[in-house]
Amino acid sequence: MAPTAKGNPGGGLPTLAVVGVTGAVGKVVLEVLPVRHSHWGQVRLAAGAEDVGAVLDVAGLDVVVEPLTPEFFDGIDVAIFDIPPSIAREWVELAASRGVVAIDNSTVFRTAPDVPLVVPEVNPLKIADRPRGIIANPGATVMTMIDALAALHAGWELTDLVVTTLQAASGLGRAGINRLRAELDVVHGQDHLGTRPGDVRRLIEHELGESPFPAPLALNVVPFVGHHVGGGWTSEEVKVRDETRKILDIPDLRVSATCVRVPVVSSHSVTVHATFARKVRVEEARQALIEAPAVVVLDDPDEPEFPTPNDVVGADPRFAGRIRQWPEAPTTLDLFMSGDNLRKGAALNMVQTAELVARELAGEDADRMPGG
Repeated sequence: MAPTAKGNPGGGLPTLAVVGVTGAVGKVVLEVLPVRHSHWGQVRLAAGAEDVGAVLDVAGLDVVVEPLTPEFFDGIDVAIFDIPPSIAREWVELAASRGVVAIDNSTVFRTAPDVPLVVPEVNPLKIADRPRGIIANPGATVMTMIDALAALHAGWELTDLVVTTLQAASGLGRAGINRLRAELDVVHGQDHLGTRPGDVRRLIEHELGESPFPAPLALNVVPFVGHHVGGGWTSEEVKVRDETRKILDIPDLRVSATCVRVPVVSSHSVTVHATFARKVRVEEARQALIEAPAVVVLDDPDEPEFPTPNDVVGADPRFAGRIRQWPEAPTTLDLFMSGDNLRKGAALNMVQTAELVARELAGEDADRMPGG
C-alpha cells in the first residue's frame, strides 16, 4: 500500500519508514518531519492493526498507514521503530536482515556491544559501526542530561555522577498520559484530599483500578520507575548508569541514580551532581554549556531564572540551570536540567540519527551534524 501524495516524492533520495507512528513518540516524529523532510524521497508509515488504513499528513503528503509485515520493508532504506520491547527484537532484526538500517527506541539493543547508542551531537561517528544494521536510541532520561555531561566531560573529565530524575507521565507513552489525566480528574475538587495517610491512593484505586504506575501519581511523587532488578535498584536506574557510560565512552564511570515519577504530563528533569578529575570553576562550566550545540542555559538566581518542564515542553534543546558549586568541593558541580522526553528525548534524536545515515548512504561525511 503506497502513500498518496499531494506532490511527487523526490527522486533519488532514500526512503524512510516510521514504525509505531500512532504512538506518543510516533506522533512527535510526524511533528518533526515537516522541517526536515528534504532528506527523504518518500516516508512510509506502519502501525498496529487498529490504525491500519488511517491517512496521516507527513510534510504535506497524505500517507496511508500500512500493516506491519515483512514485505513492508521492501524498498525501505532507513526505519525508525517505536514499538514495545516485547516485539521490537523480532521486527527490528527482521528489518535489518532485509537490508534496512533500523533505528530502535526500545530498551532491547541499547547495551548490546555490537549496536551503537547514538546521540548525534555527542557521538555521530558511531553510526558507521553497526555490524548488525541496527542503531539504538538512548532513553529519554539520559537524553535530558547527556549533551551537558559530554560538554563538561570534554573539559574536566567526568569521574562520578549522582542524579535524581523527575520523570513525566509521558515516559509511559499514551497510557501514562491518559492515566495521569484520569487521576487528576478524580482528585479535582477534593479539598481535603492528601491530608490523611493513603486517602489519595484509596480514592484513585477505587475509581480507576489498575494503573501503569506503582502508586498514584496525582498529588504525589513515585520513587520507583521500571522494575526491581536486585539490590534495591530499578531497571530505569541501571539504564541511566549503563547508557551514560556507553554514550560517553567511560566504562568505569561511577553512577548512582534515583528515578522518580512526577505528576508532569511531558518533559523530564534531572538533578545532577557531577565530580571531575580536575578543578572546575562555575563560570567556565557555564560557558562550556552555553557553547554546547544542544544546550540552553537558563541560570540567573537573582531573577530567579531556571528551567522547568512546563516551560521547555515542545522545545528541541535541553535546558540547564541552578549551576553551582560547594566551596569545599572544587571538582564538583551541581545543576538542574529539563528537556522534552518525547521530542529530543526520543523522536527528534531518531530523526537526526536517520539523517546521518541518509548522508552516509549518499556518500557524505558521517560527522556532519543534521540540519535544522
